[in-house]
Amino acid sequence: MPERIEVDVLSVGSRLAAGPAPELVQTAFARELADQMPLFEGMSLADLAHTIMLIEGGVIPAEAGRDLLAALLALHAAPPDFSPDPALGDLYTNREAWLAARTPATGWLGAGRARRESTTTGYRLILRRRLLDFSAALSEAGLALLEQAEAHQASLMADYTYLQPAQPTTFGHYLLTFVYPLLRDLDRLQTLYGRTNLSPAGCGSVNGSRLPQNRQRLADLLGFAGLVPHARDAMWPPDGPIETLSVLAAALVNLDRLAEDLQIFATAEFDLIELADGHARASVIMPQKKNPYALTYIRGVANELSGELVSAAAYGRTPSGQVDNRVFAYGSVPRAVQTATGAATLMTGVLRGLRFNATLAGQRLADSFAIATDLAEIITLETGLDFRSAHRVVGRLVRDALSASRSAREITSIEVDAAAQAVLGQPLHLSAGALAQALDPSAGVAARRQAGGAAPEPLQAMLAECRDALARHRAWSEEAAARVAAAETALLSRVRELIKTE
Repeated sequence: MPERIEVDVLSVGSRLAAGPAPELVQTAFARELADQMPLFEGMSLADLAHTIMLIEGGVIPAEAGRDLLAALLALHAAPPDFSPDPALGDLYTNREAWLAARTPATGWLGAGRARRESTTTGYRLILRRRLLDFSAALSEAGLALLEQAEAHQASLMADYTYLQPAQPTTFGHYLLTFVYPLLRDLDRLQTLYGRTNLSPAGCGSVNGSRLPQNRQRLADLLGFAGLVPHARDAMWPPDGPIETLSVLAAALVNLDRLAEDLQIFATAEFDLIELADGHARASVIMPQKKNPYALTYIRGVANELSGELVSAAAYGRTPSGQVDNRVFAYGSVPRAVQTATGAATLMTGVLRGLRFNATLAGQRLADSFAIATDLAEIITLETGLDFRSAHRVVGRLVRDALSASRSAREITSIEVDAAAQAVLGQPLHLSAGALAQALDPSAGVAARRQAGGAAPEPLQAMLAECRDALARHRAWSEEAAARVAAAETALLSRVRELIKTE
């Protein structure tokens, strides 16, 4: 790069008498440039739109405008001779240096805006794409959950609280535990996208510009849905990174909870599921092990994003015109969305590849005392005994049975009466039919017919509801992505049109 261009893009010889110190280049400039590189295409689109707006507004002379657009279009293709160097500053000044070596019209590029407008606009353009990618990946994970839930609507298992058998349920009902939070995550993503998809372009530096700025034209060229209303807020918003990372953290906490459960269920002690070999990793020292590495990674991503959220809140705590919240957000936020998208895609693969051990789950349920609550409730219904007293009777029954190494399916009416005699001082005379009904896990599941319950009717209603909601979210993200792609295609067409006609 000619020394004169390097001097110009860094303002050496005007406001600054000397170039950047090596330690500044090797630390701050290098970090900032590396974080901004993923914004290259977004900044390129922002520069093209800004130049079109200035040409149409009569600010840039026609010939200079044509030359600048031609150079910008060549740079948009990321030519091999564009080799960003932290010695030239950030991505904006590196782009400017490349352009300046090819056309004197580069001097018009900064008319009416600060470098932060190009980077902030580019950041929003890239972020909105990645949010749509995450929405699509999360929707696919939801669909994978639904597929397994539908396949296992009738697969009996014990539900667990505190990792102890709690009540009879089905694997299908259990899996829906994670679909509803996922749908709320998608709702939050859609709201976040709406706030992200607003144009900060055309704001000058902090409060507008004397040069004509057609902000709506810029928004239309870039496919934004509207404008960030306030010029200074458009340049220095503190809440955007925090909101984005909050949405990501919430979504990954839900996936983490599922991953935690599945990792426990995959242990030899539970043996309820098995991951596909493609989602596991072998130990290099213990030949018997099949480590559920995919689940470990998803859990790690959830932890990472929780930390990024705290960091975003911390670097947002600055004077209102300070760069900290932008400089670090440019890299960390889009990278976090990309990482979350990968984790959601990985969970989709895990769900579609795992095997549920339905036979063992049913046997474990039958042997456990997960039917204890059902027995207490049937005692209340059949005998009129208050529930607390029935609860005490069943608690004593369970204690006695465990002491005698007897399973739930072996309980008899005589043992129920013995427990009642010990607790209440009198037998209950519960009928054999009522006891059999209470000890039958499938009957217990079928009895849970209220909204949200595990019985077939409410479960099928929830499956249909979730499938419809996921379809709506998938359609929304596809339509939004199509609008973005159409706007970017139209922008490049307008560039080529102006290059030919101006």
